[in-house]
Amino acid sequence: MAVGGWGKAGSSLRSDSAAIGDTGAVESERSGAMAAGVRFTAADEEKSRGVRRMKAIATGFLAVATLVFGLSTWAKAAGWGSWTGYVAAAAEAGMVGALADWFAVTALFRRPFGLPIPHTAIIPTKKDAFGRSLGSFVGENFLAAPVVRERLAGLGVGRRLGEWLAAPGSAERVTTEAAAALRGVLAVLRDEDVQAVISEAITRRAAATQVAAPLGRMLGRVVADGGHHGVVDLVTVRVHDWLTEHHEDVVAKVAIKSPGWTPKFIDQQVGERVYKELLRFATAIRDDPQHPARGAIDTFLADFAVELQSDPATQQRVERAKAELLARPEVQELIASSWGAVRSLVLTAAADEQSELRRRIRHGVRSFGLRLATDRRLQRKTDGWLQDAAAYVVDTYRAEITSLISDTVASWDAEDASRKIEANVGRDLQFIRINGTVVGALAGLLIHTVATALGG
Repeated sequence: MAVGGWGKAGSSLRSDSAAIGDTGAVESERSGAMAAGVRFTAADEEKSRGVRRMKAIATGFLAVATLVFGLSTWAKAAGWGSWTGYVAAAAEAGMVGALADWFAVTALFRRPFGLPIPHTAIIPTKKDAFGRSLGSFVGENFLAAPVVRERLAGLGVGRRLGEWLAAPGSAERVTTEAAAALRGVLAVLRDEDVQAVISEAITRRAAATQVAAPLGRMLGRVVADGGHHGVVDLVTVRVHDWLTEHHEDVVAKVAIKSPGWTPKFIDQQVGERVYKELLRFATAIRDDPQHPARGAIDTFLADFAVELQSDPATQQRVERAKAELLARPEVQELIASSWGAVRSLVLTAAADEQSELRRRIRHGVRSFGLRLATDRRLQRKTDGWLQDAAAYVVDTYRAEITSLISDTVASWDAEDASRKIEANVGRDLQFIRINGTVVGALAGLLIHTVATALGG
């Protein structure tokens, strides 16, 4: 005898009786949102109507078997012939099979006729145990590291991922999604928190790093290569231009510094003389690459580079200057405010499809996809990383995942959960009743035939 389930959880004795005798009876209640988290949707309601139709058909089989049994029994008593015994036996066995399977199916979801028969209403009473068993089953058979590794190894995720990334349009899609994710992350982050982290990290790193010797080596290479000449040229040009633009200011500054007892026209003449000498000097340095002042600058920078690398006193002065510079509020504010500039640049670049950032991401994704699609060694590495990551997740969080299943099932209302399950599987379970009627009738016919043949 097949075992299954049918009917609505929580229905009354009247609905059980209707499932046997009254093929037209239907349950009138409809469900909205269920209190314990199980929702009975419109699709579930449609499935429930299908269950009710199948109940009527299965009950119809029982009714036909009952009618045939009654008629054949009457015909046998009336002497219509031996064939009536075969029909009556088949009908009787069909009735027994139908009733037995009705009981079995009904016992899954409720107590038949409302009677406290042991081992009935299995789903409502054993719901929590089912949830725990389901969680354990999933954990042992789906969330086991060997199972996950074997499954991922057979999928060839690395190769498939590479082929997809290399396909036209995939890099663009990945870039679009990455840009959206980046914008979302930047929108969620609090600027003051990020600024504090950046400021603290930069300050701590800079304070722990000795800068004198590296600066000396860098300065030495720059001077040896003549890389500072461009800076010197720029400075001399700027000094010359500034003197040209601020003629009167320079003269006035010099005149102010003159003794108070000198006549003003003398002060003016002195100022003009000093200005002309300064301008001549700046012009000479600007125009003459071999000017002695340039050589003096070269010598000073070369000596300073050596001192930075070898002179402890110079190194200590540089480190003290670095510490004082880092401690200044202006520097801390500049470090903290750098996040705002970076954030603005990243947001702008992420929103612009033609930005260098997105172009580089697209190119990088496409190149990586092409390599991953063809490089077996890289595919094996990628598959290994994925398998390790998946194994770590299932090993670490298996209990949390399985408890999610068991706790969710435990939170459901028993009758509501039973009703929803019946709506989804009850229609198929009604075929158990139909099969029980048909198989029972055939078995009864066979038994009666064998018994008759043996002289029963």
